[in-house]
Amino acid sequence: MSGLPEEELQSRGNSQPWLEQMRELKETAAQVSAARGNILQAVREVLGDHGVQEEKREEILQLTQAAIKKVLENYHQMPDWALEAIGAAIDKERTSKSYGGQGKKTWWLPPFSFSSANPPETILQPRIAPGDCWPFQGSRGHVVIRLPEQIWPTAFTIWHISAAVSPSGEVSSAPKEFAVSGVDEATAETLLGTFTYDVHKEIAQTFHVQKELPRTFRYIKFQVQSNWGNPEYTCVYRVQVHGKTASPNDHPYEGLLRAWLILLGMTSSGRDRHKSSRSLELPPART
Repeated sequence: MSGLPEEELQSRGNSQPWLEQMRELKETAAQVSAARGNILQAVREVLGDHGVQEEKREEILQLTQAAIKKVLENYHQMPDWALEAIGAAIDKERTSKSYGGQGKKTWWLPPFSFSSANPPETILQPRIAPGDCWPFQGSRGHVVIRLPEQIWPTAFTIWHISAAVSPSGEVSSAPKEFAVSGVDEATAETLLGTFTYDVHKEIAQTFHVQKELPRTFRYIKFQVQSNWGNPEYTCVYRVQVHGKTASPNDHPYEGLLRAWLILLGMTSSGRDRHKSSRSLELPPART
């Protein structure tokens, strides 16, 4: 799914869709609030069933509530701009070819199989499951991501499955050394940092930009320079791009709206992703 052209986004600033979006946002906020209450109630009941003393019970509930609040704050502070649901797309002309070709047959790459090879858009989806990755041949390859708008990138999060859930018990196809650059409409690149993904650590690892940025970027290049030993192919599960919007005319509610959309996007279906993409049709902010 490609993002809407900027001029089209700017032309859809009528009030009725925005009111509908805000109603949906309020409903979502109410659902999340209710879910938080349900979680706390469930924890309270479990603690009671196990005979935990009242004083200790309240302490655990407070810690649980603080943890939930921290998770929600993290989603707001580190939105993922490389999410297809909000308009991110792959620049296929500047991206390595998928391993497996373009045919309709199934390609077997033990222990996984890829039907006609998963496309690079796979890395813009929130789903993380064995085989749901983008494969490219060898240990070196790259992908260029077109973000929904210009941003100041601050960090990147790379995902891969763990050896514990891999059918083969190993993850040699995971990226190891990689570089991230900001690129422009032509060919100029600005290196934002070189990093190492460690398969012995968490499946989601966040890396911060290593240098002061000269400007904002609409395109981000993720370039894998080595993997963890697989000689045939490398698999990229998910790439997230974090940062701040560059536009001084953002709608005052846009950051909050994006945060909720991203939170919902962690478990959204294809229908929900389409609905989320429509939710970004924001009217221009008043200046």
